[in-house]
Amino acid sequence: MAGNTLEKGKAIYTYGQPMTAVHLITGGKVDVRYPGGSYQIGKGDIIGICEICSEIHYLEYTAAEDTAILTYPLANMNALEDILKKHPDVARLFLLSLFKQYSLLQGRYSISELNYSSLYQSLTEDYDKYTALCQRYRLPVRSLDKLQDLEEYLNEDAPDVWLNAYYQGLSHIYASENYKSFVMESAVSIGMLRKGSLDFRRTYQSIDDLYTYQKELAQFYFDESGNDLFDFYTALYYKLGQDNEDAGELLTDINRMIRQIKESGAVEPKLFAKRVQAFQSNLASLNEAPAVTQEVTEVDSAIVTALTGSLNTILDYAGHSFEKADAFRKHITEYKALPDRSAVDDKTNALRRRLTDEFNSLYSILFKRTLEMPEIPMPVKLFLYFGYVDEELAGMGNAATLYNIANSITDYSDSGVYTFYHWLMAIFTGAKEPSRNEFEQDYFDYIHRLKASNNLSDLEYKEMENDAMAKIDYELQNMFPSVNKVTFGRITTFCPIFTSDNVLKDLNEAYVTATKLGKIIQFIRQVDYTAYYRESLDTEHMDVMGKETIHKEYLPDIILTPNVGIRGVMWQEIEGKRRNSSSRMCFSIFHLEDLKTSLIRLTGEFRWEMCKRIQGARWNDVSESSLTSEYFDYVQFYRKNHDLTPEAKEKVRTSLQRAKNSFKEMFVRDYIVWVLFEGNGSPRLNKVARRILFIHCPFPDNICEDLTQNPLYTELLNRRKIVTAQRVHHLNMLLQKIRNGRGRVPDTLESEIIYAQGKVQN
Repeated sequence: MAGNTLEKGKAIYTYGQPMTAVHLITGGKVDVRYPGGSYQIGKGDIIGICEICSEIHYLEYTAAEDTAILTYPLANMNALEDILKKHPDVARLFLLSLFKQYSLLQGRYSISELNYSSLYQSLTEDYDKYTALCQRYRLPVRSLDKLQDLEEYLNEDAPDVWLNAYYQGLSHIYASENYKSFVMESAVSIGMLRKGSLDFRRTYQSIDDLYTYQKELAQFYFDESGNDLFDFYTALYYKLGQDNEDAGELLTDINRMIRQIKESGAVEPKLFAKRVQAFQSNLASLNEAPAVTQEVTEVDSAIVTALTGSLNTILDYAGHSFEKADAFRKHITEYKALPDRSAVDDKTNALRRRLTDEFNSLYSILFKRTLEMPEIPMPVKLFLYFGYVDEELAGMGNAATLYNIANSITDYSDSGVYTFYHWLMAIFTGAKEPSRNEFEQDYFDYIHRLKASNNLSDLEYKEMENDAMAKIDYELQNMFPSVNKVTFGRITTFCPIFTSDNVLKDLNEAYVTATKLGKIIQFIRQVDYTAYYRESLDTEHMDVMGKETIHKEYLPDIILTPNVGIRGVMWQEIEGKRRNSSSRMCFSIFHLEDLKTSLIRLTGEFRWEMCKRIQGARWNDVSESSLTSEYFDYVQFYRKNHDLTPEAKEKVRTSLQRAKNSFKEMFVRDYIVWVLFEGNGSPRLNKVARRILFIHCPFPDNICEDLTQNPLYTELLNRRKIVTAQRVHHLNMLLQKIRNGRGRVPDTLESEIIYAQGKVQN
């Protein structure tokens, strides 16, 4: 037992740190944080007593003032039992602190339930009220994504209501003079501590689940995309004006939303502050003005001139090749006149389908025209890059932003990033081959099938093998329509035409650049350095390398589709049938979600699909070690896995449900946690998942060095050291053998040694 003094503000424990001791507070106060809130403990309380049945701390402790503590090492439960046998008075303190902290947490849980219920009721009422006001003033009703899928939270694992009175009663007993006979029985004390710790963990888990759901509810009010109730209400307030009869009630509702979400603490503080501050600034401007003013965006007159009549310019450039020009013009006019372009009625759906078919045909014609007429008008460039058609649909302010972005776009194919126009150019020049279609057929499979079915002669087959325009048509007919729709994200309301309705985020911020992607890929490589490597043979140096395997890195090709969307797509893990080639990933050129998380997700999908391709039919055969086989075995038989605690097994069950029983989706979610948290020294995964990812998605040497102090990784790091040393020794022996024979050491061997050492190569 050792004494220590902690300064105010000192972080005592954070989430994920190993549970190795408990501490008696002899003076001062400590803040204890849990998801969505905190409580305070002081003199006589025990830090960590509620977590004795856990391998790690899941609460976070910070000294609220200068605090004195006594430390009791706790290597295992036997050590705790020894303490209780030798020191009955300490047992009493342990139990009283546990009972007190349970009551505090249970009270917070009851408050959280009330807050959730109030927020859920407000959400449904606020959206119904917004819809009614829009209908009253004949304004288009904006829809909230996923609101119709939202179900009221039912916590089937909620803590039993009688537990609070039970622990309060025990607290009264142990606080009285009758406690001595109880604490003399160490087995009783141990049992109570175990049960109390498990009950506390269950209540904590319920609060965590409830807080997660509260964040989901709060996101309907404040979302990063800007498509949320706060924006609905504030935009409606601006449109109606301060003198409108409903304006006062709207403003009251807006202020209530701000207060309610602030109290919940369920929205990221920076996002919340930024949005509220922007509204308050606009409100101040309105109050200062003598009348309601309309914000006017100043656009350069040259840009206005260049973009006025964009649809006519685009159709004129397409020429007579586009036979659907009149129909397209008519449908664009109808689309502009729609009160709600995201409606899902039959008429609107049919119009969107017609526009999509005409847009795809026009895209093909315009691309081919650019090969004949290299002087491309700006509206045509905006169409090819962004799906832009009309300055009214886009809004002149947005159109001007697109104009400026288009002027900065160059061919970034040397870094593996392509606008869809530049992707088609790469296929046309032969730098890339067309993608596989939805049936896993590449271009050469396609023309071979045509020949086999006697739809092509031998001469036509040979011509089509190298026909660049036929390859372009194959890409536009098979890959483009599917990927453009999927990256848009909202498939039921998809229309490829760029409209201001879809601009839910600042365009410059949402714009996906090669620089942004490069930084994220480098971040991933700094954590999972083997992510994009393939195993192969050095065919150029077989004379000295023999059949020694080496690893080469193939960074993904990233294709930016012409839309404003929310999803990324891992389209194919290799090019054609060549395993040693770049994967193909797709994003909207304006991506509304967090780009970093999206690219990490696609890398996780790539790892899974690449492993399946390499393993073939044995991808889930655990007798052959691989990422997919071991993860498949882990998820399929997690209930029988003795390395998993009951709590860990329950989490696996819940995770599998959330992944809709998809093993791949569950792995991808674990992979995101692996890269974002575990790679940053913050353990989140269970023991089994961590081992699988550590072996098959290893950290580089520098991260492993940082993890040496974490006992959760000790066994894994020791095993890695042995395997790494064996591999490096083998390669060094080969290198020495080549040098002794006075041969030239291939660069690939030197690179392989660096790779085997776990070092990130630039």
